[in-house]
Amino acid sequence: MTTRVALVGGTGKLGLIIRGVLDAEDDFEVIATLTSRSQLSELDGADLVVDASTPAVSIDVVRSAIERGINILVGTSGWSAERIAMIRPLVDAAGTGAVFIPNFSLGSVLGSALAAAAAPFFPSIEIVEAHRDTKVDSPSGTAVRTAELIGAARAEVGPVESPHVDQRARGQQVASIPIHSLRRPGVVARQDVVLSGPGESLTLTHDTVDPALAYAPGIRLALGAARDARGVIVGLDSFLDIGIRTPHPVPEPPVREVDVPGQVARVTGA
Repeated sequence: MTTRVALVGGTGKLGLIIRGVLDAEDDFEVIATLTSRSQLSELDGADLVVDASTPAVSIDVVRSAIERGINILVGTSGWSAERIAMIRPLVDAAGTGAVFIPNFSLGSVLGSALAAAAAPFFPSIEIVEAHRDTKVDSPSGTAVRTAELIGAARAEVGPVESPHVDQRARGQQVASIPIHSLRRPGVVARQDVVLSGPGESLTLTHDTVDPALAYAPGIRLALGAARDARGVIVGLDSFLDIGIRTPHPVPEPPVREVDVPGQVARVTGA
């Protein structure tokens, strides 16, 4: 059976990548591509809404899909745990499904999971994320998600040590983790999680080199899951068996450097 899809933000960078994946799948059909000039009534008739819009628009898209009883897959950045919590009662009442994916990259998901696994063992943790200068929101949804996972993993040991965070140059705190955002030309997406303890540090780095190659496997996985989802689901790791149980599955210790199509995931210690 073919799933009819309304793609919001389908002419943007992420939207075009998602459109390419949808067009290559026999069991999905794009029946509407919405832009900034579109009316949300164009969602009518869809079995699934895929949102790749902007943080300012996304909330209205999600609410409109829920009101229509349509499942939604959200790839738009800017959805923190607090913002998602406001949507959860609406989704539960409607009996639909809303899947929020901060990052479609499998390597990025593994990097965040590794950071959460290591988090209880280091008193100091900070995140530095970099994206192209056209990205409108900061910190990135991936960095926020990583910080939230780290915070949950440290529930028993408490917040990280982050001195002088009253100074703006120390970054924005999420779950007690300082996040520093760079917006510059010549970069696609990069995240460094720096974990420090007495006499040592561990840096987990993920680079996205080619978004189309890096995101396609995760997009395919998320599309299939979102079609039949019920309730609110957050993170691509929800559909991957990568070994963490608290707060999310955590992988076995990886090799020092792993190359996958379109991205480079590295683990370095100093």
